[in-house]
Amino acid sequence: MTVISPSENANKTRSDLLAYATLSLISIFCAVPFFWVLLASLDGNAQLFLRWPEQWTLANYIRVFTKEDGAKWLFNSLFVVGGATVLVMVLAGLGGYALSRTRAWWKLPFLYAILLIRVLPPTALVVPLYKFLLTLNNAEGAILRPIFGEYARPIMRWTGFIDGYLGLILVLATMQLPLALWIMKTFFDGLPRDYEEAALMDGATLVQRIRRVLIPLALPGLAAAGLFAFMSAWGDFLLPLIFLSSPELQTLPLGLFRAFLRINEIDYGLLAALAFIYLLPAVVAFGFARRFLVQTFAGGVKG
Repeated sequence: MTVISPSENANKTRSDLLAYATLSLISIFCAVPFFWVLLASLDGNAQLFLRWPEQWTLANYIRVFTKEDGAKWLFNSLFVVGGATVLVMVLAGLGGYALSRTRAWWKLPFLYAILLIRVLPPTALVVPLYKFLLTLNNAEGAILRPIFGEYARPIMRWTGFIDGYLGLILVLATMQLPLALWIMKTFFDGLPRDYEEAALMDGATLVQRIRRVLIPLALPGLAAAGLFAFMSAWGDFLLPLIFLSSPELQTLPLGLFRAFLRINEIDYGLLAALAFIYLLPAVVAFGFARRFLVQTFAGGVKG
């Protein structure tokens, strides 16, 4: 039996207290900005410094949706990021399954090659992406304008590759796809083939095997890949800034940027309300996918 001396006990207690004090200070440092956002958004006279509101009010949130384009910014963000996330989940699910079940010499070099898209900074890819999408956009405009005339522009707000929803969705999905492919490939590697072989012996077609076997088993992996894609795309500021120019298409990050760069005095209450609204979808997405995320990582550790 090991006997611990009083001096060792005291040293351990001091070490634990130092560790807890350090973690507490770091937690407070990280939590203060969130408290400021919450309190300032409910303060009728919000200031730059953290303080308890003298007058509690929802006026800042009301102004976001009445006097500002908050509803439009929120819709644009949810539509673009949601579309990119769905596209990533579909392509990563199909591609991850194919890469997991395929045995070829080029598979590993291909997986490392697609990671280059994720490793390279987005600023290095913006110019070639913009030129490529601009070419596609000009070709689309040349086709649509003779057919639809003045209605071509409203159509291209949805299908345009530059200053349109479609182009930004494709760019965001391209940036998030490599990591999602790796997640799904690793997840499918941990799934035994016995389920698919049993379904095949029972006479299930390919579509039935995908719908009744693979999709239910892959839900945790898809949730994890979708969460990472959503969180990364939701926080992206550069790509919407480059690929969107029309005010009616701008997203929440661009709205926050506009609110911060006003010529007159900065409205901290409005800015805090926008920031809090901007936080909510990410928190909801994380809460929804958290249990799937735990299952995915637990399965990865066991495998």
